[in-house]
Amino acid sequence: MGSPFTLIGPAAADQAAPFTPSVGQAGKDVVWVPTPQALVDRMLEMAEVTKDDYVIDLGSGDGRTVITAARLGARAHGIEYNPDMVALSQRNAEAAGVTDRATFVQGDIFESDFSEATVVTLFLLPELNLRLRPILLDMEPGLRVVSNTFDMGDWEPDERVEAGGDCTTYCNAYKWIIPAKVEGNWRLGDAELTLTQTYQMLTGSLNRGGEMLPISEARMNGREISFLAGDRRYIGEVGTDGTMTGSIEGGGEWNASRSTN
Repeated sequence: MGSPFTLIGPAAADQAAPFTPSVGQAGKDVVWVPTPQALVDRMLEMAEVTKDDYVIDLGSGDGRTVITAARLGARAHGIEYNPDMVALSQRNAEAAGVTDRATFVQGDIFESDFSEATVVTLFLLPELNLRLRPILLDMEPGLRVVSNTFDMGDWEPDERVEAGGDCTTYCNAYKWIIPAKVEGNWRLGDAELTLTQTYQMLTGSLNRGGEMLPISEARMNGREISFLAGDRRYIGEVGTDGTMTGSIEGGGEWNASRSTN
């Protein structure tokens, strides 16, 4: 008799066969559909990924986004609920020769810490994006978020792209840059700058000596702020210490600090 621990026939073949995913297979919150490689490339291009970035893919599937980011020189990490997909991703990373920069972990994205990312990539359903939205908005200003196909509700993207080429399905991507939080009153020299913020978009006014100038063309780009007051454009940087500093087109500099009133 053979050993009781020896598998023979078809069972042995099944045991030895590597896991192969199928499009549409069920996951925790979504079914698996791979992002076309052409769109992966465009997403990482629009995120301006460099070797200095730490890219985290939420729901990393077969690992292609993480592996592509690693090939660009970035550190990259995938969070995936399906352990078979995690193992597949690790094999794919090994085959691509990027295991020194590409890592994967089995986990629930809503119970995982991805706060150290400089780029977050997504291919999730709209309702999951909306659950993630407040988490993302509390992350470091300047973080780039790129999503395959699905948006963030009323949070307008900073950029949209199409994969082009031979991509036929799921070929659009969106990018958002996490804005610094600037809503409130600021003392700008002898004037008061009042800002109302909706995501990266701003409205408000600059009040100096009783004259109120509504601001326009006002928005955030990470920590960068720009707005037009009268005929003068202000461009500046929001610090971590409650201050803003910058320049005025045509000449001059400005700085502001949060009002204590």
